[in-house]
Amino acid sequence: MYKTNNAIVCREIFGVKPVVLAPTETDILMKKILSIFAVCLYTTVSAQNSQPAAAAFEEPFIPSPQAAESWAKMTSNTEVSFASSNQRYAKDVMPQLQLQKTWTSAAWRGEKVHTQILVWTKQDISGITYTLTELKNGKNKAIPAGNIQAGFVRYVITDEFAGGCGYRKPQDFDSSIIADAIDTVAQIALNAKNVRPLWLTVAVPADAEPGKYSGSIKINAGKSYTLNYNILVKDRVLPPPAEWKFDLDLWQHPAAIARVHNVELWSDKHFEYMRSYYTMLANAGQKCITASIMNEPWGHQTYDDFPSLIRWIKQKDGSWRYDYTVFDKYIAFVMDCGIKQRINCYSMVPWALSFSYFDEASGKDTVLKTEIGTAEYNLHWTNMLRDFTQHLKAKGWFDITSIAMDERPMKSMQMVISILKTIDKNWKIALAGNYHPQIEKYIYDYCIASNLTFPDAVLKKRITEGKPSTYYTCCTENYPNGFTFSPPAEHVWIGWYAAAKGFTGYLRWAYNSWVVNPLTDSRFKAWPAGDTYQVYPGPKTSIRFEKLIEGIQDFEKIRILRDEYTRLGNVVALSKLEAALKQFDIQKLKTIPAQQMVDEARAILNE
Repeated sequence: MYKTNNAIVCREIFGVKPVVLAPTETDILMKKILSIFAVCLYTTVSAQNSQPAAAAFEEPFIPSPQAAESWAKMTSNTEVSFASSNQRYAKDVMPQLQLQKTWTSAAWRGEKVHTQILVWTKQDISGITYTLTELKNGKNKAIPAGNIQAGFVRYVITDEFAGGCGYRKPQDFDSSIIADAIDTVAQIALNAKNVRPLWLTVAVPADAEPGKYSGSIKINAGKSYTLNYNILVKDRVLPPPAEWKFDLDLWQHPAAIARVHNVELWSDKHFEYMRSYYTMLANAGQKCITASIMNEPWGHQTYDDFPSLIRWIKQKDGSWRYDYTVFDKYIAFVMDCGIKQRINCYSMVPWALSFSYFDEASGKDTVLKTEIGTAEYNLHWTNMLRDFTQHLKAKGWFDITSIAMDERPMKSMQMVISILKTIDKNWKIALAGNYHPQIEKYIYDYCIASNLTFPDAVLKKRITEGKPSTYYTCCTENYPNGFTFSPPAEHVWIGWYAAAKGFTGYLRWAYNSWVVNPLTDSRFKAWPAGDTYQVYPGPKTSIRFEKLIEGIQDFEKIRILRDEYTRLGNVVALSKLEAALKQFDIQKLKTIPAQQMVDEARAILNE
């Protein structure tokens, strides 16, 4: 992956700082300057004229200096080959790999497996298309063609970790383009001396007969190329995502969907567009609904608003009324999409201690600013929680609802716990943040940072009690993470790490908190690129999201094998599995790539 410093290039374009060029660098850098200028111009124009997600878009392009040299070694006009799903291939550098016309993968029944196919060429191709065939075994049993899908991998601008958290200007960080979004368009053009990855997925039916299944994909790229694939279906069954035990919690952002599709918030069209995004998330095993019960729980740190699902109304006589119309519609909708295990309501302790409501006496929206624990704060929330408790019980949702906090200090948490338990001793509480032994027993859904662990006895007790006990990554971790520049295998590694450390799952703060133009530029004013979203408008899945699912499937397979080996007393097999899991330690990622760890350990799952 080639990186270029946009700050230098953009300053040179606008004449702020002259750069002395060596004669041998001139052609390359001039091409780079023009390309970066186009990217800067496109980003500026697009920021002012955001288009609906369904609109066509042009990929950004930042050329690599080694591109010309790499293509000089190519003897044929076009090549097609299978390639690793754990590598992101540069758009304009000829791939350095041995041609592979056949791909073979082992899979459990009910499992989804994937690979990449690369098309690269020295000539313009007006449109690449493909045709998939069903997979058949020797007994004429088939994995239907509908279980086999493909999509063209698209390129997006990314940057670098560079210290992680903290507000940043894109021009101050090295930027590049990187393969991530997976687009299901029927065909795509390919320019000369460019590469186009194709993501191939096979979903093995849960009732498939074990054995070897074979099929092929025909790719038309100027001429026809046929590649063959084999799936070795094991006599093991992976349950459907709704039954996975892995606790996935990617926070949803409904307002961002309204913005990219250019529809009114909470309109019928908005809900229509949301369905495919939430269904895709449910199919990844998502367990939790993200519900904002006040405006901007995170202090407007995202590009789009985070409006409250509940309208707080102070009536003329000083009493309070709470309009749950949107809340009820939204929660019921998300449940209908398949996400129904928990509702996490944010937040009694927002990042900015200001609370919006509509004041009937003045006829306008008003903001209460107060500290946690003051009489004013306590009264404000006590009134609401009493009403909210009764409403949730009437809807039958109280037992699956938590009041949730994000990275809040222990003192604030203690005050919130006190208020909630006074209202109803059965109120559940969720916290993503540091581990506080003083309040652990009060936290139902507890998610700690990846550099922390629960004490063994505490974790064992929590799991026995059925309490979600997960970990999260954010902008502070260089690895493992899910930035657009992160190695794809790190998302697989996340599932293995959860299994190794005994966590019940994983949380990430943003499923779809999109930036201005997420399809072309994943950078943001704060945090490394891609931190704010894992999927793209469309919806379009991504290499990152598919790899996260891959790791979750591995977690489930580990769980199933652990249970079986323990039940049957298979000490040898269990010891071998546990020894492999001990290798999953964050510090080891400094020297051992995530892919190497996963590949070495995964062989055990398919024995």
